[in-house]
Amino acid sequence: MEIFPQQFRVPEIYGDFWFNSEPIPLNAMRGYVLLIDFWDYACQRCLQTLPYMQEWNKRYADNGLVTIGVHTPQFPFENDPINVLKAIEKLDVKYPVVMDNNYSIWNAFRAMVWPTKYLIDKHGFIRYIHQGEGSYQNYEHAIQSLLTDAGYHNELPLVMEPVRESDNPGAICYRVTPEILTGWQRGTIGNVEGFAPESTIHYDDPGMYVTGRIYLHGSWLNDRSFLKLNDPEGEEGHLIVSYEAKEINMVIKPEGEKNFQVFVQQDESYLRKENKGDDINIDEEGRSYFLVSEPKLYSVVKNRDFGEHKLKLMTRSNGFALYSISFISCVIPELIGKN
Repeated sequence: MEIFPQQFRVPEIYGDFWFNSEPIPLNAMRGYVLLIDFWDYACQRCLQTLPYMQEWNKRYADNGLVTIGVHTPQFPFENDPINVLKAIEKLDVKYPVVMDNNYSIWNAFRAMVWPTKYLIDKHGFIRYIHQGEGSYQNYEHAIQSLLTDAGYHNELPLVMEPVRESDNPGAICYRVTPEILTGWQRGTIGNVEGFAPESTIHYDDPGMYVTGRIYLHGSWLNDRSFLKLNDPEGEEGHLIVSYEAKEINMVIKPEGEKNFQVFVQQDESYLRKENKGDDINIDEEGRSYFLVSEPKLYSVVKNRDFGEHKLKLMTRSNGFALYSISFISCVIPELIGKN
């Protein structure tokens, strides 16, 4: 968490759409403490942080804290205010959220990663910045300090307990496979066929896999920001990724067709109750699958422990468009209580 002296004034916010509020002019908020969070609803790290944002707003909104979420989209489908509104309602976000489709607010604040939180004092100066996850207790202490400085003198609550074991101060976690982005502009692929911008390529599964790369089989369209099954004969396509993590999430958007099945295997077996993600169903034949009904982050795998695995996704739908694959770590058990 970066700490700043009183020398950087908060820039004004000019957004595309506001939710849960009329537009808020920051220059009129002198005397209040502002908490501004840059996020997007399909970002795994943002969703990990969200419970803290919601609780801080609940605790301190009546004591001088004004919380504003700035939704800066990482993927094109997040430019749609209807999609953002649905996500805000589903996630139960109560504080104001402004859409930043053209990155004007992002650039004005010089944000670099999702999520990034800015804490502004009663005079309108940026005092604390935190990029990514973690340091939640320190950040809440900073909120309380600025609220006290702004004139709130009643007893403050104890900082909230960590939501996850990995959020404890000093927790040491396994190093996971980095996030995989798809599409020819910024993606990575393991097949020797490679990328062909805005073209459909037939890929052959090589049978050997390097951790952290996507391997495809079938005919796939290489879009700028996603990979989409595009087989004119309706043949099944699959993708494989070898990874090291505890959990896997995927950003997927249905292109045209909706509510289609994507079957999932891990280490050549279908998922079971003990390792299936929140969006996984199991049919009468014991096959694990999820339905792609809307553009969002899908919870696919939740293993009990950290490990190295091979994941395979199979579908016949030409509506399957994959944007990213992200991975979640956990605390190293042997180091709990030793840090």
